[in-house]
Amino acid sequence: MKMISTKNKGSSPDETHSCFLLPGEFFFGGPKCQINTLLGSCIAITLWHPKLKIGGMCHFVLPSRRNSKALLPSDYDYDGSYCDEVMVLFEREALQRGTNLKDYVAKIFGGSNMLANSTLDENDLIGTRNTEAAVNHLAERGIPLLIAHVGEKGHRRIAFDIETGDVWVKHVSLQKFIPDNL
Repeated sequence: MKMISTKNKGSSPDETHSCFLLPGEFFFGGPKCQINTLLGSCIAITLWHPKLKIGGMCHFVLPSRRNSKALLPSDYDYDGSYCDEVMVLFEREALQRGTNLKDYVAKIFGGSNMLANSTLDENDLIGTRNTEAAVNHLAERGIPLLIAHVGEKGHRRIAFDIETGDVWVKHVSLQKFIPDNL
């Protein structure tokens, strides 16, 4: 997979469009598009339609809002910061293109423990909770999960090529800082 520079949003000489997602952002598009992001405890979900070569990626921060059980109006402005809400955004994009989410394949990335010396139980870490939310929401919708590059400590740089469905991952382990004066 050829990496496209994300310093300037736009197109490369071969007309490939590139965008960089910040936390809470979402993008859905067609071939000749590459989506990039940088993850810690957040999760990126990529959905790809292998026949139509369309898909998208989100960069969500938390599994849901605190009061997410409340009934939301149909014109509600869903936020890509939350897994449950970003799945609605994916559903809307699939419907606009006359497709069903079950026809897509998913890959998830991130969910790292960003605290080098955490005393929290593994199940209490936000990365673990985000990973569980992503896996559960995909399963509820019948979307096949092909790859899960999640957990561990450190950050990941992700690049998703919508034309091929390929995802490039660079994982950098979290380094413990030990002061010189100890």
